[in-house]
Order: sequence, then structure tokens, then C-alpha cells
Amino acid sequence: MKGVILPKENAKEAAIVDGIKSIGIENLSQLVGFLNGNLEIQPCAIDTKEYFKAGGEAQIDINEVKGQEHVKRALEISAAGGHNVLMIGPPGSGKTMLARRMPTILPDMTMDEAIETTKVHSIAGILGRKQVLVTTRPFRNPHHTVSDAGLIGGGHIPRPGEVSLAHNGVLFLDEMPEFKKNVLEVLRQPIEDGKVTISRAAMSLTYPSNFILIAAMNPCPCGFLGDAHKECRCTPMQIQKYTTKISGPLLDRIDIHCDVPAVRFKELSDDTKGESSKDIKLRVDSARRIQAERFAGKRIYCNGQMTGHYIKKFCGIDDEGKRLLEMAIDRLGLSARAYTRILKVARTIADLENEERIKSHHLSEAIQYRSLDRGMV
Repeated sequence: MKGVILPKENAKEAAIVDGIKSIGIENLSQLVGFLNGNLEIQPCAIDTKEYFKAGGEAQIDINEVKGQEHVKRALEISAAGGHNVLMIGPPGSGKTMLARRMPTILPDMTMDEAIETTKVHSIAGILGRKQVLVTTRPFRNPHHTVSDAGLIGGGHIPRPGEVSLAHNGVLFLDEMPEFKKNVLEVLRQPIEDGKVTISRAAMSLTYPSNFILIAAMNPCPCGFLGDAHKECRCTPMQIQKYTTKISGPLLDRIDIHCDVPAVRFKELSDDTKGESSKDIKLRVDSARRIQAERFAGKRIYCNGQMTGHYIKKFCGIDDEGKRLLEMAIDRLGLSARAYTRILKVARTIADLENEERIKSHHLSEAIQYRSLDRGMV
């Protein structure tokens, strides 16, 4: 194929593809004149470097969030290894602020990722009139009243849903237990497969859905369970009913559980700035390069996507590490599902330190990120 003729408004979008001339026309008379050789129309040309340059200027930074250094560390590990995260904390503790800054520490999009993401957004009709290429990681934040069709995609002619619009970026589910249970359950396939298939009588379409899930929830219905300054008024039955809204199979697909306590006045009033998104991103980029070499030609791109075969191959631990894991599972009451999650997260922590072997302190940190597993069967 040498070129494509299409409406002038879409010519720049098509010009992204190398080696193909994009001819934009305004009406059918122009088309006839061009095809007959009576009218000359210059192919549309764009500079993709300029779009990437403009897209790389983030308006927000993770150092704007006061305190919560351990949560920032958890998000750094998530970004470095492509791990899904569940944040548990009271209202106003900064969960949403932290989630919104997740894209600022993710690796820059490659050209292939940008084109793939742009295609999905173009099909959904959400590209801006002057937007040619999606060069920043998407951040999608659907309301908890969203339907399963809105989340997964659907319609007479199947359109992409939120999981596909978040492709190559972040899907943030705030107040996760408030989502309908059937809506949460349909998340399992796209999280596992990185794609979603929508079947209708006339057709079946598959859209990509490779995203990092960031979910947030309160520790109980009122939000103040475990808070040192506000009393929780929920009954044990209410707390159990609230927390069990997230099923075990869905929780299985979330590698990191992170407690987000309320921020105290001393932290809020402190003028000291923490690490910037740029500084954290340098470590994330380095860890991702290690994983790119590790998984070259294996159709997976980060530690979060590892299956049992690759966990066994790349997550070997020594005798001291085995004893530590045994103590965590048997004595701390961690469930069996936590075992592979801990190994995957520990692998990422080791990559962030440029360590070839997983050491005991990597495992110790990874064990801390399984708070919801303690005491659960």
C-alpha cells in the first residue's frame, strides 16, 4: 500500500504511519480531481518527535503529595514491575492524589504503544479535534456507578470500554467495594489476558486492555478502622461484609496491598519536598530495561505478567529466603495465594536495586505488601 485517501480532518492521524502517504480531501469533487490527475494534493506530514516532546511535560508531580513515603515506594515498585495495587485508607489520606500521579513515574510510551493507544481512542471517538497521537500514558477513573458494558465495552457495534481506554496506562477504581460485584468480576479476564473480546450476533471484536490497576478502598464502611484519632463505629459484621465485596479471585490478581494512613498536621505543614516524579522514573526506567532483556522474545514485558513457569525460572531464592517465606505464610497467617505475589514483587524490588538474586530484605519488603491476606483463607 502506497497511500491512503481520507477526510482532511483525519489526515494527520494517518500520517503517523511511516512509509504511507496520507492524502486529505475536503469533498468528493477533490477526490475525483485528484484521481484523474487534474488536482495535486500534497501528502500530510507531521513531526512525531514534537508530539512526544509536548506530551512529556507533566503538569503534576508526585512530590506534591505530603507524607506517605511508603505508599510512594509501593507505587514505584508497581510502576517498575507492572504490578496492580490496592490502597486501603481513610477518606482524605491522599489515595486519589497518589493514583493520579502514577502515570508520571511510568516509562515513556514507545511509538508502537502510542499508535496502539491512539487507535483505541480514535475508535471510541475521544481524540481531541487537534490531537493526532496519544503520547502520554492514559489515566482512566470510571465512577463506581459504571455498568459492565461501560467498563469492558459493548453496544450494537462493540465500542471499547474503560479497560481498553486505559490500555498502556492506568485504570483507577476509587472506592472499589462500591462498584457492583458483577462489574468487578468482569475485570478478571482483561487483567489476566491483557485483552477483552466482545461478542455480538453480527460480530466479535477484540480490544487490547494491558493496564496497571490502581484500586482504593476504605478499611471499613465509615473509613476509620484502625485510626488513632477517630473512632470506628462499624460492627464486625459490617466490616466483613464490606471487605468481602472484593472476591478472592479478583484479589488474586492484585500483587500489592498498601495501607494509607491519615496524614498528620506535622507532615502537611512540612515544607520539605520529597523525591520528584522524574527522580523515581529514572529508577523505574532502569528496572524496566532489565526486564526487557530478561523477557526478550517471550511475549511478556514486565514482572507483573510472569506466569508460574517464569516465576520458577527467574525468582529463585536461597535457604534463608525460604525460611522467611515459610514463617510469613505459616506464622503470620498469610494465605497460599500470597506466595507467588510475594516472589514477583520481590523480583521487582531486586531489579530496582540492580540485583541479580532475590535477597532476604527484598522478600521482607514484599511481604509487607500483603496486608489483606493476613488471617484470610
